[in-house]
Amino acid sequence: MKPPDGQPRKVIPIAPVPADGGSAQAEVVSLYEAQKKIYPRSIAGVFARWRWAMVAFTQLVFYGLPWLQWGERQMVLFDLGARRFYLFGLVLYPQDFIYLTGLLIISALSLFLFTAVAGRLWCGFACPQTVYTEMFMWIEHKVEGDRSARLRLDNG
Repeated sequence: MKPPDGQPRKVIPIAPVPADGGSAQAEVVSLYEAQKKIYPRSIAGVFARWRWAMVAFTQLVFYGLPWLQWGERQMVLFDLGARRFYLFGLVLYPQDFIYLTGLLIISALSLFLFTAVAGRLWCGFACPQTVYTEMFMWIEHKVEGDRSARLRLDNG
């Protein structure tokens, strides 16, 4: 069947046609490349020590804050059963939601300001992804060894 303009139609085959016209098997080409494993090297220096200091500090804040006392209660406590939020010496009730909203807005704007002024400091030293990656790389180093040991292990 010819199109209305009189030109012959071009047919694109669904299966590849062998070059010799015979019934040779078609070559299967994978469209996905096998991912190469990354073997990070151990680093040392001033900034590596600062990163580990920040890892220790952020984990101490994250896991230690619920255990700190302020007066007769926890320093930060979201008591959902009693519908009270204790932030340091401040007690917020559900009707004080506007204050909590203002506090969250100020926190978000502070985050934007800090990111604009010193974003690399956040990403390189205090971001949770960086902190936990550094911790898991330390565990990997202790379990599997340094870079050369991991290369030998995988090639063996």
